Amino acid sequence: MRPLPCAAASLVIALSAAAAQAKVTKLEITSKQPYGSFEAGDYVRWDGRITGELSPDGGTIPDLDKAARNPKGMVEYSARIILFIPANAAPGNGALLVDVPNRGNAYANALYNSPRDLPTPSGNLGPGTGFLEDHGYAVAEVYWELGRGADLPSFTDPQGKRRFVEGTGFAIVRDAADFLAHAPADEAGTPNPLAGTINRVLATGKSQDGRFLKTFLLHGFNVADGRRVFDGMHVFVSGAGLLPILRSGTGPQSSADGAPSFAEPEFPGVHDGILTIGEIVAKVEARGEIPPKLLLLNSTVDYASIRASLGRTGARGTADLPLPETVRMYDVAGASHATVLKADTCKLPPGRLDWAPVARATLQRLDQWVAVNKPPPETRLMPLQPAAEDPTVLQAPKTLPEAIVQVPQRDADGNPIGGVRLPDIEVPLGVLAAQNEPLTNFTCSLIGAYLPFARTKDSTDGSHPSVAERYKDRNDYVNRIRVAARAAQAQGFLLPEDAAVIVNAAAAVTIFDQKAPDGPPR
Repeated sequence: MRPLPCAAASLVIALSAAAAQAKVTKLEITSKQPYGSFEAGDYVRWDGRITGELSPDGGTIPDLDKAARNPKGMVEYSARIILFIPANAAPGNGALLVDVPNRGNAYANALYNSPRDLPTPSGNLGPGTGFLEDHGYAVAEVYWELGRGADLPSFTDPQGKRRFVEGTGFAIVRDAADFLAHAPADEAGTPNPLAGTINRVLATGKSQDGRFLKTFLLHGFNVADGRRVFDGMHVFVSGAGLLPILRSGTGPQSSADGAPSFAEPEFPGVHDGILTIGEIVAKVEARGEIPPKLLLLNSTVDYASIRASLGRTGARGTADLPLPETVRMYDVAGASHATVLKADTCKLPPGRLDWAPVARATLQRLDQWVAVNKPPPETRLMPLQPAAEDPTVLQAPKTLPEAIVQVPQRDADGNPIGGVRLPDIEVPLGVLAAQNEPLTNFTCSLIGAYLPFARTKDSTDGSHPSVAERYKDRNDYVNRIRVAARAAQAQGFLLPEDAAVIVNAAAAVTIFDQKAPDGPPR
């Protein structure tokens, strides 16, 4: 291995020294209950809190040196934690999945355990399909955010206002993950329930918390006691953004709450710094750290509503910048940023593509990449086109005068081309991931819209061929779905069990029934 330049080596030593003075000191479990029986065995749910301490001289968290100190001269924090772990450690697969909650809402079950046609909302802690548990993952929900499960250090500023050191949230996630993966017990001797069972650690975060993970990585928090904390990161629909919490806020809301939108396009701190994952990884490597394996997933709606194209091109031009060898990026064609059943405040029906199967398949690919160095599928992106004059697209902020926001190219039906293609978009019954309205309603701009094709030629307005014109009959439709499912499975974006669910659902649609009314296909 080539020796590091002196400056880089010194920085690694400094980061390691700072991390060595940061740790979880107490694990308090307040509740233990059965969680269910799965293919990997019985699981339990443990609820509790962690307490940790940080050196005020670490230097990576602004204003930490101003916060109150304990008798040892350290700054303390505490945070909620929930563990979903095997009742008997033996059946586990050796992987710890740390989920970063979004605005106080756990997301792992919504991402990976969500059933078709009944999307699991964020914050749901039920096992759903049990995918994570069936595959033996230990899951930790680590709460980090001001006012949402984390008690952060604070101080009084010269104006007499109480300020909270919000950057501590990064340290909470780092220290909790490192403790669960490596510590035998806390300082009082309370055993770590995962001690000796974990050989790799993965992080997952969606939207706000995908931005959390990228910012966490950028600022050197993926090191503890000189070792890498997260071996892999699964980052969902984070666009090109970072998370502006390396600051001290007055509360009660977290500084992580806001984001640029059609109602507030110039919102600061998200798109006014580093935009691409390549830039972040370069910073990591320049410090002498080994970057984690990274899989980043974008939805189609992200391009129009959260400037996702800037995560590919950076702040100027329209050409994609190269991705590091440790990164894969996938566009899920036809997917919405968030999937909901109803959206009464929006003009159009919400987007309906179930892309949880891609989340499950790519988690397995990430885990194999980390565990046995089996590479995941190559990057798969949608071709883009500039959208500078499109009022339905969130344009670049004024702080990026050379940035060009782009959106996916679409076919004659209006569906995006390229990207990761699930059977539902490869064999469509409507237009997926259209823009919804009103644009100033942030929810509507994120869920997109689904525009069903007419059932028969007589009922179409001529803008699209009807379902009856596209498919000979139900058997023809189901067979095409089956072929598309096999293709997605062969490409590594669909697991066999999900392929079976998708084919079964196709066989049950009612649009081909002779007396079926026009309307959304079911």
